[in-house]
Amino acid sequence: MPRANRYFLPGHVWHITHRCHKKEFLLKFERDRKRWIYWLYESKKRFGLSVLNYIVTSNHIHLLVKDTGRNVIPQSMQLIAGRVAQEYNQRKSRKGAFWEDRYHATAIQGDEHLSRCLIYIDMNMVRAGVVKHPSEWSACGYREIQNPPMRYKIIDTSSWLALLGFTDVDLFQKEHRQWVDTKIEENTTQRESAWTESLAVGSYDYVEHIKQTLGVRASARAVEKEDNYYVVKEPIISYNRDFGTKKALLSSNNTYNWDEL
Repeated sequence: MPRANRYFLPGHVWHITHRCHKKEFLLKFERDRKRWIYWLYESKKRFGLSVLNYIVTSNHIHLLVKDTGRNVIPQSMQLIAGRVAQEYNQRKSRKGAFWEDRYHATAIQGDEHLSRCLIYIDMNMVRAGVVKHPSEWSACGYREIQNPPMRYKIIDTSSWLALLGFTDVDLFQKEHRQWVDTKIEENTTQRESAWTESLAVGSYDYVEHIKQTLGVRASARAVEKEDNYYVVKEPIISYNRDFGTKKALLSSNNTYNWDEL
């Protein structure tokens, strides 16, 4: 059975998704979502993880990060997933896997593709019909982008300014609000599988470069056009497979950097 993609290339932005085991609603309580966010903050503090956006739903998470190298992303995901699973199982006297075997990572090109991915993550709980606006869901990066806290900041605002070409935080926040409000007004919040089931999303040249970098690992995969962007598709992944308890905690030994292939 094919496994979710976890290849990383330093300097690129990655959209990471990770599902609870068998799509169970193991994050349905706010206290558990808060623990995931706490360990996300710890990953930023310990490893220097550059977090651009995130959302924690009842049975999966979305995380948008910039790869700064030094194995930061695998270490961070191992810490977050491992500690959240351990705490939950101990509190519930539960045994077994908390997460699916692997998280999935999609390379996202900068400019308009990156801003679209940002909004796609923001709109997750709106798509699910749980809230009418992302500001109503506490376990997400939208609130912090719009109202940065004085302490315990997670979102890397400086990277956002550099990646999207903004020189002013207020202007970025204003544009961000407008992007979200327009999506809601136009009722264009539907799911787009490209953001979660591809190896890369962007222009033709960008995704072709990613494909060539992967070499034999992606040689049989075609660059496809979807909407107004291109993708390199990932093989279909089964998220219902029972992987057992031995794989409940993630190992960075199973992750490869593209520049090492």
